[in-house]
Amino acid sequence: MTTAAAPGSPAGTAITQRVHSLNRPNMVSVGTIVWLSSELMFFAGLFAFYFTARAQSGGNWPPEPTELNLGLAIPVTAVLVASSFTCQMGVFAAERGDVFGLRRWYVITLIMGTFFVLGQGYEYTNLVKEGTTIAGSAYGSTFYLATGFHGLHVIGGLVAFVYLLIRTRMSKFTPAQATSAIVVSYYWHFVDIVWIALFATIYFVR
Repeated sequence: MTTAAAPGSPAGTAITQRVHSLNRPNMVSVGTIVWLSSELMFFAGLFAFYFTARAQSGGNWPPEPTELNLGLAIPVTAVLVASSFTCQMGVFAAERGDVFGLRRWYVITLIMGTFFVLGQGYEYTNLVKEGTTIAGSAYGSTFYLATGFHGLHVIGGLVAFVYLLIRTRMSKFTPAQATSAIVVSYYWHFVDIVWIALFATIYFVR
């Protein structure tokens, strides 16, 4: 098992000095931002699809028998939003060269993200039982497409967290790993922001 340098040790100080260079824009970060911009355009298309279907519904939105579980959606959303803060704490730890802090905060974020996915899956199960299916109505199509596509992005973020945690266990903590942690945080903040918009649109715009 590899050992990580303590933040206050000479080795930890050296890592911190190298990691400070990550505050400058680099090609990985810029490339990630460009890619997320393209993803944002795709989500914008999903929002347009949703509002178009809603406008054509004649005021019956969502149609029966759909009953959204706001009591479940609120705590699940709160956990996902809070996970952005734990993720950022992991980034701060990475910038200090504190690999133990990075792991701790990213494991917490991983658990919170998993809770969100399980909560979404639970709501899907209940909606399908009630008769709301992707082929049953325009609402079902837009709801499952928008939230499902976002859910896949959340799962992708969870996979990225697991991969990064394994990397920090398998080898010495490096500035490259710190860069990866920062890039993953960009992605995670993105899926959180998109969900806030989806949550407000689906659960409050009727």
